[in-house]
Amino acid sequence: MSKIGMIQHIEQGSVTLPKGFHAGGLHCGLKRKRKDLGWLYSEQPAVAAAVYTTNAYQAAPLLVTKDSIAVEQKLQGVLVNSAYANACTGQPGLDDAYDMRRLIAEKWGVPEHLVAVSSTGVIGERIPMDKLKAGIAQAVQPEHQGVEHFEEAILTTDTCTKHYAVQLEVDGRVVTIGGAAKGSGMIHPNMATMLAFITTDACVEQTYLLQALREVTDQSFNMITVDGDTSTNDMVLVLANGQAIHHPLSPPHPDWDLFKTGLAVVSRELAKQIARDGEGATRLIEVQVKGAPSEQVAKAVGKAIIGSNLVKTAVYGKDPNWGRIVCAIGYSGQVFNPEQVQVKIGPVTVVDQGLPVPFNEAEASAALGEETVTIEVNLNQGDGKATAWGCDLTYDYIKINALYRT
Repeated sequence: MSKIGMIQHIEQGSVTLPKGFHAGGLHCGLKRKRKDLGWLYSEQPAVAAAVYTTNAYQAAPLLVTKDSIAVEQKLQGVLVNSAYANACTGQPGLDDAYDMRRLIAEKWGVPEHLVAVSSTGVIGERIPMDKLKAGIAQAVQPEHQGVEHFEEAILTTDTCTKHYAVQLEVDGRVVTIGGAAKGSGMIHPNMATMLAFITTDACVEQTYLLQALREVTDQSFNMITVDGDTSTNDMVLVLANGQAIHHPLSPPHPDWDLFKTGLAVVSRELAKQIARDGEGATRLIEVQVKGAPSEQVAKAVGKAIIGSNLVKTAVYGKDPNWGRIVCAIGYSGQVFNPEQVQVKIGPVTVVDQGLPVPFNEAEASAALGEETVTIEVNLNQGDGKATAWGCDLTYDYIKINALYRT
């Protein structure tokens, strides 16, 4: 357990660590061998907030989830399948998504509008509903219960499960925030093939929960990229079931900022895990931009660098080719004075006042070989700052995606 201010990171914490949440998963045959159907359930209806992909093609499950939340701004559970995205499948695919919602709602004995659905996988192919229905029929069996089953069931090309949890105090009571996520490819700012499910036993008014989610998403999930592709299925869903029993959280509450920070920590750590697990990746890249005229400028510069394939391949090759970083800053579309820019690779300054400076190549190359590669950019033109995350681009990324359907 580690502390971030008054927030404690709980080792091995998960999306079911908050009071009243349960999860499970199983293999129903959508994939050859791995688990492919998962569920997350709250003992009581939870206040719900979600943000979705900006892709114009929004998958059927997103439409159904929006429909569910619109009724009461509450959910009691979510059903997730992998292998099939149920995107670009027309009315039949939408009917399938509503069938998923109805079937699991009947199994749980809850109203349909209290259920969300989510899918991830191949675009344009309908889900084999006979297999999925058989899986839902087994969902209540004890051997399929457990958060580890859920974390595995939502994965596609991911190499590992992703989870994080923190605890803090609200009105003197312990409040827990936990999360699970999947994502490895088609990851780009403004959401990607990325699903994140965050739970909390805090009591939060829905308007403010959605407001907080949007703010932290802009500083976490929207600041990662793997390959520049934005998916059809992305969603971040937050459920707050209020079982910690305290005064409702809203901006006037003295612990509101602490809660929002806890939500931001969980979101940021899940986002970093997604970036680190980019398809074929060997290293996490963290780009820190400061001294910008505004936060928006800093974000744009960070995204440009982290999204550059040339920067990503240079990191993979441990080549301190600072020109690629400067080039990405230049095409970020932001207004700044190039003659004031400083760039560091790890601790090594490679550009100062817009010009190259002598540096130790071996030291810079070693910095690019670290588990987390840090690139720092100081525009020296204001107080704006932002951090973006991504990964290196390797030969394996091409192999994984060239053979994705075969």
